[in-house]
Amino acid sequence: MATNGYKTKDFGVPVKRYCQTLRLKDDAELIRKYREAHDREHFWDEIKQGIKSVGILEMEIYILDNTLFMIVDAPLDFDWDTAMARLATLPRQQEWEDYVASFQDCAEGVSSAEKWRMMERMFHLYE
Repeated sequence: MATNGYKTKDFGVPVKRYCQTLRLKDDAELIRKYREAHDREHFWDEIKQGIKSVGILEMEIYILDNTLFMIVDAPLDFDWDTAMARLATLPRQQEWEDYVASFQDCAEGVSSAEKWRMMERMFHLYE
């Protein structure tokens, strides 16, 4: 846990942020395997390349117990629905979704867009 915080990237252009949440099955071994699937050694390169190819600049996933919180940074002209529809057609994407679904508290065969729930920002210090 980083009590000193996490450094954010400067993309040199204005960006917008999407925040989503998802629950994992409440099973310590499955959570361990889910973490492993996302580490540098095991994360599928095709998935990383696909995420980048649809215009996502940065994606982070945070975990607390079996609750995940994902932050996605993208350019201001990024269209979420278009990008997710394109991502779903890329090589190995459905295979990846099926694989990680075995750890996630969701129905079998659903897409990433159906599993991850978009969160609403309810507070912003500088707004």
